[in-house]
Amino acid sequence: DTVLLSLPNSNVAASVIDDVIDVIAARHCILDTTTGDPEQIEALGVRLAKKGASYLEANVAGSSVQMRERKAVLLLGGEADVVAAQEPLFSTLAKKRFHVGSVGAGSRFKLVHNLILGLNRAALAEGLNLAEALGFEAKRALEILKQTPATSGVMETKGSKMAARNYEPPQARLAQHHKDVRLILELAAKLEAKTPLSAAHRELLARAEELGFASADNAAIIEAYRAKG
Repeated sequence: DTVLLSLPNSNVAASVIDDVIDVIAARHCILDTTTGDPEQIEALGVRLAKKGASYLEANVAGSSVQMRERKAVLLLGGEADVVAAQEPLFSTLAKKRFHVGSVGAGSRFKLVHNLILGLNRAALAEGLNLAEALGFEAKRALEILKQTPATSGVMETKGSKMAARNYEPPQARLAQHHKDVRLILELAAKLEAKTPLSAAHRELLARAEELGFASADNAAIIEAYRAKG
């Protein structure tokens, strides 16, 4: 029996497992799409293995809209034979999926992905804010930029939201990405990996939350630039 989890963070995932641990058995495969702390995810895997159950990470690289359209990418962490057994389900969920290692590897790679994607959004926000400060209309600036080497997937998915200041309904909430950036910085600090841009990114996200955009689409990071003071 396959159980699919899709939860806000690994603390919530652990709490859910706590609630059902007594009924989990060897026939179960827990498939977890939660973006969380890799060490917590590994601990969950060990705990479930003691019950004889299988545990797989299926981290989603993409928005909820992309997931519905099967355009998101799955980053899989777990034993190869368990991944192979779940292939029919994975092929239904996404056209592209990559097995990146054992349990914990999926979460680690997802944080790498989210670091790059989030900084792309921040760079776009900074550029559009400068364009506005220079007297260019953001919508027109986007139309031109999309025809240049500066174009990006983020420009396609988030540019119009930033230009129109329309962040509802959210494809992915700003507070959720702020959580991811905190995880990125914690992991990088343990490894002594330099992440100065992510540190600056965290401050921008915190400012956007202070302005009331925690539950808004993560394109609202541009409001941290637009805010005075």
